[in-house]
Amino acid sequence: MLWSEASWFAVFAGVAVKSTAVLAAAWAAALLLRKRSAAARCLVWTAASAAVIALPFLSVSLPEWRVGGVSAFLPAASSAMFSVSGSAADGARAAAPESNAAAASQPGSWRLNWTAWPAPLAALGTAALLVRMVIAWRLVRRLRRKAAPFADRHLGEALARALGIRQQVEVLESAEAGMPMTCGLWRPVILLPSGASEWSEDRLRMVLLHELAHVRRGDVATHLLARAAFALCWWNPLAWRGWREFLKERERAADDMALTAGVVASDYASQLLEIARSMRCGPGARWAAVTMARRSQLEGRLIAILDTGIDRKPVGRASALAAAMLAVALAAPLAAVRAQAGQEAQAEAIPADVEVAIRSASAQKNPELLESAATAAVQALKYDIARKLMEGALAIRAEVSGADSVDVGLTLLKLADIESRRGMGQSADELYARAARILGERPEAARALMRLGVAAVIRKDSAAAVEHFERARRLDPARAGMALMWMAVAAQREANINEAGRLYPMALAAQDPRSPEAVTIGRVYSSFLRRQGRNDEAAEVESRAAFASRAVARQAREPAAGVHRVSEGATPPRLVQKQEPEYTEEARAAKLEGKVVLYAEVAPDGLAHNIQVLEGLGLGLDEKAMEAISQWRFNPGAREGQPVTVAATIEVNYRLF
Repeated sequence: MLWSEASWFAVFAGVAVKSTAVLAAAWAAALLLRKRSAAARCLVWTAASAAVIALPFLSVSLPEWRVGGVSAFLPAASSAMFSVSGSAADGARAAAPESNAAAASQPGSWRLNWTAWPAPLAALGTAALLVRMVIAWRLVRRLRRKAAPFADRHLGEALARALGIRQQVEVLESAEAGMPMTCGLWRPVILLPSGASEWSEDRLRMVLLHELAHVRRGDVATHLLARAAFALCWWNPLAWRGWREFLKERERAADDMALTAGVVASDYASQLLEIARSMRCGPGARWAAVTMARRSQLEGRLIAILDTGIDRKPVGRASALAAAMLAVALAAPLAAVRAQAGQEAQAEAIPADVEVAIRSASAQKNPELLESAATAAVQALKYDIARKLMEGALAIRAEVSGADSVDVGLTLLKLADIESRRGMGQSADELYARAARILGERPEAARALMRLGVAAVIRKDSAAAVEHFERARRLDPARAGMALMWMAVAAQREANINEAGRLYPMALAAQDPRSPEAVTIGRVYSSFLRRQGRNDEAAEVESRAAFASRAVARQAREPAAGVHRVSEGATPPRLVQKQEPEYTEEARAAKLEGKVVLYAEVAPDGLAHNIQVLEGLGLGLDEKAMEAISQWRFNPGAREGQPVTVAATIEVNYRLF
């Protein structure tokens, strides 16, 4: 399985959106609880951290919840992901497809893809932070092993009982501990700096109460939990803010517990200020242990300690349980959400015996039956069968309506499209010409005129091309954008750069920005601008094309029964033989480059079935990509040792060199 930057970006985007939603909800909840105790607000941030970490695990284990309208924010869940390149010589009429490596090696073929770097950068940062946590944990363990038992053991035991701590808590003294801290998940330990045995009884009691409060609250575990959540979302500004808020509320909650145990607030504040001024802890220990004082939080803590009106109530088990349930209630639906997959209507089956179907339709005078079957054959990439079926429909139309009827003209258009897909350019042009003659001044003639104009551009007959495009614009204003683009291409091929530069913006302005044609125009125009060295303008046009591509992108169909996803436990299929996609003559003439994204289902027979376009480029490249993928061979995916049909996403990158 080849993971492309698109699949990695989809995973990253899903994590980004869902974790941001969790953190934003936590921030809103903390604001609503600003009059409540610090312990309550700390519980909110702890629950949010747990939800962020649980999201990827819940995403795998929970059944999918398909929700329409979220595809603008969440990419559809990806299955097996494959990537391939189609390349062609710039301007050549015929060129053998080149490999991805060959295309990439050509100067000027490289394009910066902004979806390629966020996922690996985020993963690299997360890995670095997790490694730092492991190193800090080992450092704290070393401090613990080298520490000596504290002289006054009985004071710590008495204070632990007073706070309701039943387990044994060791109090150790370490020459390397720069500040009082609490560590240890299963066997909690309080580390005091060297010389703590010489402290006054008030200071020692205050420090031990604060650290024992951390033990009572389980703050070492929540510290590591929040650190891990921050490591996963370090790139998110909300994660930074949430981490700081968690630390602040945790220390204030420990302060509140110490104060409710009988410590005088003014004395406590004085001792805390002195400790913060005179003691420092190395940054490494702070990653794995709960340290007593951070200078950046000191002012707020002192104000809170001396404020007699603050709520200092700890949270009970019921509150902790409620927070856990709310975290699950928020994380589980978010994890299960997927972009709603569009359901494609199933085309009628291709007749098993084409000749019998044609005779039956002729007897019934039913050309629609053959046209529907021809459409299904085109979707199945069976163009020879489609041509025979459409020729049968054409004969029936001519018999029923007359050789020069509008119905015949429309059927000629469909037959010409099939011939074009078969690569029979001359035959297709003759059929388009016949259709244009029959349809005359009807809007439907514009499609034939557009194809005739493209053929004229390819053979560099600019005068004929412009005549066809101008007439197409007049008959069907909806085609004005594409007509103007092709007029610009014709001018460009005639080295009339100024005229091309004038027509391309007109083409964009005339086209609906949320249409597939806007994607094609944007890509062709941006290629023109880059060839003129106008990179800033090209980037702006590419941005508009990307917007149009997102607007018209379709979601993969919901897999039918028996079709599995890799995320559901199926092993991915393995590509063993591939056919590189070819460029079409019109795409090469327009210098169209870009990406086509396809959905396919790889069956136990090792072939890709039910191929559909999710993101297209137009000018025949979508169809060429489908044709190439239909010829791929796979070792099929499996589940529980048995070959199964697995859904796959395939990305085809077209480049000229």
